Amino acid sequence: MDAVAQATLQIGRGMVDNTNQGGRRQVTIISAHQWSLVNETLRNNLHPSLRRANVLVSNMEFQETRGRLIRLGPCLLRILGETRPCEQMDEAFSGLRAALDKNWAGGVFGEVLTGGIITVGDQVSWEAADRLLT
Repeated sequence: MDAVAQATLQIGRGMVDNTNQGGRRQVTIISAHQWSLVNETLRNNLHPSLRRANVLVSNMEFQETRGRLIRLGPCLLRILGETRPCEQMDEAFSGLRAALDKNWAGGVFGEVLTGGIITVGDQVSWEAADRLLT
């Protein structure tokens, strides 16, 4: 996983140039706070790229957010579920899978409803469900 300063999100596809496009897991997002707690649990300072998520956000929690709308800069996404950690996490670091398995620490996945370019430092916020009607 390579960090970038900006990326393009495309409706119905996900992040442009990402190997996994389309389907339900168009974009994966993790919480910086949850990642910090994972590092505390593991007594390490692992880089968030080990999680292999598309986006890392600050000041957001994702537990039980299925169905909610999240705005990343100009883009709107619908959270479709929890990103469950797989065996690749333990291949990256022993114990990482179990540490990510609590309180949705592995993050969430969602579909892109409004595409555009997201940039490091963009505002991130929850949107009301009625935003889809306007």
